[in-house]
Amino acid sequence: MAIDKNNPLEQQNTPDRNGSGGTNSDAANASTRRRKKPRRDGKGSNTQTNNPTTTASSKNKTRRGGKGSEQDSQALATQTRRVTTAIDPDLALGDAADDAAAQAEGGIKAVSNQRIIPFMKIEKPMALLSLFMVIGSIIAIAVNGLNLGLDFTGGVSADVRYEQPVEQVEVVQALADNGFDDAVVQYLGTREELLVRLPPQSDNVDGLSASLTQALALPNNTANISNVNIIGSQVGNEVYLSSVMSLVLALVCMLGYVALRFQFKLSLGAVLSLFHDAIVTIGVFALFGFPFDLTVLAAILALIGYSLNDTIVVYDRIRENFRRVRGITPRQTIDLSLTETLRRTIMTISTVLLVVLAMLFLGGDGLYWFSVALFIGLLAGTYSSTYIASSIPLRMGLSRDDFVVKVKPEFEEEIVTFNDPKMFEQDNIK
Repeated sequence: MAIDKNNPLEQQNTPDRNGSGGTNSDAANASTRRRKKPRRDGKGSNTQTNNPTTTASSKNKTRRGGKGSEQDSQALATQTRRVTTAIDPDLALGDAADDAAAQAEGGIKAVSNQRIIPFMKIEKPMALLSLFMVIGSIIAIAVNGLNLGLDFTGGVSADVRYEQPVEQVEVVQALADNGFDDAVVQYLGTREELLVRLPPQSDNVDGLSASLTQALALPNNTANISNVNIIGSQVGNEVYLSSVMSLVLALVCMLGYVALRFQFKLSLGAVLSLFHDAIVTIGVFALFGFPFDLTVLAAILALIGYSLNDTIVVYDRIRENFRRVRGITPRQTIDLSLTETLRRTIMTISTVLLVVLAMLFLGGDGLYWFSVALFIGLLAGTYSSTYIASSIPLRMGLSRDDFVVKVKPEFEEEIVTFNDPKMFEQDNIK
């Protein structure tokens, strides 16, 4: 040791921390002594060495083989919060304010600092409301029946052409003044050509054509009838049955599509939500006695397509979150998916409702009931995509295992044994 202290070269080659050489004590040399051995994990920095929180957490992870528990995560979060508070108190106050605001809004701050709206918290009251609406619609259809239009009951249709443009209201009023009530008038491309439909009249086509020509005549505007068709009640019944079969076929095709594309539990929820939308819309028409014709049927079929599209968007996000997010319950996963798709749902329903309201108030009599059916169905479809289509699969036990693909081994090793007859002969000889 004396030789090392008196060696001038050693004193020059070991400068102290302040840049001076050769005259430091043993304590100073010990403080500036570098680590000769590498760290256990081969990594590290001065921040880890000087930060007791990081050091403690790394020791715990090393001791437990890299597998942390929920208690360790909570303890680490508490320590990190304390360190953050000591460094920047304003940041901690901001996090507390965000948490308080999230709780005030009814959401929780769970995944990636994103507020989750607890939609499924009120799924039971919404399920009772849906059941009440479906039962009420079925009772209204059974008791009041549908006010079927001429497409289903039969009647008379005539193609009329005027010399000058006319309004539909004027034509309907002229027919009512001459004894032709409940007439339906639609434009055929231009405002001079119209389609007039009437309830069943007499079978005398010639006399009916003359009566219609006289009834359709307007002041300074002559009407010419080019074609008169009498539709029987049997044809109307066939159209009615074909319409019911088209609705059933559409629901069955939707069931098969969602079952193949996603999962059977989701497909059952989607079909029940579509049935809910259709039956509620038809029930409203039966309850208030609105006319139900082919245009209303077309609106219901369009509604089924729109509602399914909205449901598919929610289902796609549910499947993605079940595969991506771990550590939360299936209920929280569905709430997270509905929260993430809420903005898209609001934007979609807003834009579609603008178009429907424009048709309702500006489209005329030909699009009025079509728009009414779409308006009722859009409200029911948005509600059903949130609660019925999502809550039914949750009640059926939807979980992450339904979306995780189980990888099967390409081959399995088989144990093959060989029985040599000669070996048995040698054993018998011995």
